[in-house]
Amino acid sequence: MINMHFHIFGQNISQSLSPAIHNAAFTALGLPHNYDIRDCTSLNDVEHLINDNDFGGASVTMPHKLSVDHYCNKISDAAMKIGAINTLVARRNDSGARTIHGDNTDWTGLYSIAVGYPSLESSRSTVGLVIGAGGAGRAAVYALAQAGIKQIYVWNRTVDKARKIAIDFRDICSVTVAAHQSDIIEGPDIIIGTIPGEVLPRSAFVDLFRKPKGLCIEMSYKPPVTNLLSVSRAHGEWTTADGLEVLLQQAFGQSELWTGRDAPRDSMRAAVKLAIGNQSVANTGNARI
Repeated sequence: MINMHFHIFGQNISQSLSPAIHNAAFTALGLPHNYDIRDCTSLNDVEHLINDNDFGGASVTMPHKLSVDHYCNKISDAAMKIGAINTLVARRNDSGARTIHGDNTDWTGLYSIAVGYPSLESSRSTVGLVIGAGGAGRAAVYALAQAGIKQIYVWNRTVDKARKIAIDFRDICSVTVAAHQSDIIEGPDIIIGTIPGEVLPRSAFVDLFRKPKGLCIEMSYKPPVTNLLSVSRAHGEWTTADGLEVLLQQAFGQSELWTGRDAPRDSMRAAVKLAIGNQSVANTGNARI
């Protein structure tokens, strides 16, 4: 079996947990592949890796999710609609010709969490809120729409970006743009945070939790408990999913795209736990120097 090479492309990703997750998956599946970090300011710096015959695929993070389509021969319908690609997959046809496929597993990860929430009983009356209007925000809106939620607020400081989401997704859901928290008229049942964990203070989120119960999903995993998560957990009946769970869920989708086999979820979860423990020990050691 050929040893295929997989990577993560992005900036400031030296502490990424993705290598631990995906290398554990390859090991559990008995595959000889390897996955590593490629920190790059431009995708031109890693073009030779994509063109390598042993390239199997890549995770793509910011700021390259919006420009990596240049290297794709085919793009999934979901990634096209969202306008962002977080996964590259190298495929070969029967004659050996190679193509690069672009996909998005950010939305499938969020969708898996949302549809697993037991109180999502009547999607027609469920109100969703997405905080942020970047590529992750677009994936979140798409995920909620695919889960059947038709009423979605997008709260973003830059109103034009939120308005573009409303226009781009008007065929699958109704998006209400909120420039300020006061513009969110209805109390949301599902909240998805897609901005860095400490951009807004805890006070910015307190009035969002008007309903006695709901689901709060946080995409950021630094810090482990963001301000949004902290507020949501203060409301005891709200279910929460942190950034590590989102990271794992989207990684499960990537693993399955790359291998064509069910993701070894237990092994991938264990790898994250071990990697976080190792990082904590290393950081403590550095603090003592």
